[in-house]
Amino acid sequence: MVNTMETLVTMSHIDAVVRDPASVMAAIESRFSCRAFSPDRPVARQKIEEILRVASRAASSTNTQPWKVYVLQGDRRDALVAQVCAAHDATRDNSSLTAEYGEVDGYYPSEWVSPYIDRRRDNGWTLYGHLGIKKGEKDKMHAQGQRNYRFFDAPVGLMFTIDRVMGRGSLIDYGMFLQTLMLAARALGLHTCPQAAWNNCAKIVLPFIGAGANEMLVCGMALGYADESAPVNTYRTSREPVESFTRWI
Repeated sequence: MVNTMETLVTMSHIDAVVRDPASVMAAIESRFSCRAFSPDRPVARQKIEEILRVASRAASSTNTQPWKVYVLQGDRRDALVAQVCAAHDATRDNSSLTAEYGEVDGYYPSEWVSPYIDRRRDNGWTLYGHLGIKKGEKDKMHAQGQRNYRFFDAPVGLMFTIDRVMGRGSLIDYGMFLQTLMLAARALGLHTCPQAAWNNCAKIVLPFIGAGANEMLVCGMALGYADESAPVNTYRTSREPVESFTRWI
């Protein structure tokens, strides 16, 4: 016997019509790494839960759903910021401390090659130029780097972990979850900034959030309302044209 309710639920997502395709495209096109948030505009827990609920519909191989999310607000957010900023200052004064705070598992390649290193450098120096930071201005670079560890003043900080036992395919799943989360945030008028910088302080972050010994940090993310008056939020990264990364077979 066919379960009528189950059939209705199944058919509803098959037959669903995206009535406003332009809004879907706009959510994708308007997503950017926001680097200045309005600290005095809190985000209601209900909104955060709705964003996470929608993001949970992201695809994952065999429905493994490998994501684990830790939400930081208020005093706990501020306490983590204080700890990590202190560590960041300490590593500036003593570079040998970097290994003490960093994640064991590498995030970036052990050796950079073109065209990736070229894009990375262009992004970094274009952003610094946008902020008026010149080459060699180490104090300004340090201060801007530390903006990551202040969640760019966003009232909500998110930390994402994964069980170490999971394979690299689960990190692909995780990427789809993160992108879905960021687009869901746009649908509710919010902005985000995914942050690999937090991995440099994983040994502080993981015990602070109560992560298990089997978990590794994937990244952090700032979530909130963009500061529309901040010049840094006018910065927009370039993208390669479709023909440069596509082959029609």
